[in-house]
Amino acid sequence: MARSGSVPIEGAPPQGVVPSLWGPPSALAPYDACTTLILFAMVPPAASTLPSSSSIGVAGVGTQEAPAIKDPARDTILTPRFYTTDFDAMAAMDLRPNEVELEAICEEFRKDYNRHHFVRNEEFDGAAEQLDPDTRRVFVEFLEQSCTSEFSGFLLYKELSRRIKAKNPLLAECFAHMARDEARHAGFLNKSMTDFGLQLDLGFLTANKAYTKFSPEHIFYATYLSEKIGYWRYIAIYRHLEKHPESKIFPIFNFFENWCQDENRHGDFFDALMKAQPDTVRGWKAKLWCRFFLLAVFATMYVRDVARKEFYEALGLDARTYDRYVIRKTNETSARVFPVVLDVENPTFWDRLESLVRNNAALAEADNAPTPAPLKVLRKLPFWAANAMQMARLFLMAPISSDQFQPAVR
Repeated sequence: MARSGSVPIEGAPPQGVVPSLWGPPSALAPYDACTTLILFAMVPPAASTLPSSSSIGVAGVGTQEAPAIKDPARDTILTPRFYTTDFDAMAAMDLRPNEVELEAICEEFRKDYNRHHFVRNEEFDGAAEQLDPDTRRVFVEFLEQSCTSEFSGFLLYKELSRRIKAKNPLLAECFAHMARDEARHAGFLNKSMTDFGLQLDLGFLTANKAYTKFSPEHIFYATYLSEKIGYWRYIAIYRHLEKHPESKIFPIFNFFENWCQDENRHGDFFDALMKAQPDTVRGWKAKLWCRFFLLAVFATMYVRDVARKEFYEALGLDARTYDRYVIRKTNETSARVFPVVLDVENPTFWDRLESLVRNNAALAEADNAPTPAPLKVLRKLPFWAANAMQMARLFLMAPISSDQFQPAVR
């Protein structure tokens, strides 16, 4: 179902964001990181809220000139989240232990290498009409999820830059530059959705989507992994399509090589920031949290991508093979800063992820069954329990010390 109206956004911070929302959101739904992992066991993959294949036909839901505003996807543990944190604690951070590296990264941000990169060309003209209805449907879902994720980063970074500017100007400037990049990405993705007659109302999302509150150190772990896994996802798709141009279903993929370098620089920033706060990457507590966030990010991506494998098939990729490559590379990259990483070469790791895939498929089937809600809950109980057990077993697998990646990585 689409709503009328449009919110233009391209290459600049999104319009339609209510200024008062930059204060403490009144409808925050804060919960700690442990809840995220627990909820994973309870929620099936996000059911697509896109119109059916037949309704996203060649004509689209709206038009490119007057796109319909798409209702946002239903929130589950697998959909992109919006975050907030303790701004006072961020402002008070002492950067001196790694200030030189952070200043060097900020100088890289100032150069804004991709300032003129995100400019649409004639290749976009009529490209949407070349896709069959099923490919259109899964590609629009990809655009929506990616746009929401990039916009989530913009909101967090922009608010951080505003709140800590007076007390921590270097950190604030870095966040401002990253907010610029994320807004540019979100705008480019949302503009691509208009080729299919749809658009996200990002102002509506700002005002109505629940915010997850993480402590600063948990923000570091989550955003570092988000940026680094984003780099490996984008560069893997770009390199694959370089070799197989016949599978390039839309010209947006031509932009992925430079695009992913923004993600990589953002990840390097959080790497340097964690080194400036050494307690985040040393000691037994840091080891547990690093394992937790690696597992949460990898498991979420694997289950989500296998559930929407049709998108990757449209690109000539196998979702499982692609995800295993991305997970291995992100795990290896994380060893540069995290004290431990996961044993992703252990076949048991992948067997247990596959159990999550099967359990979540069963949960989705139960969720879609035409039965009363109480019966659905009873039907889901064994799969919730099985997911919780698998996640616990994955977490308890022996990690690998990052020192084992020396000297090639660390």
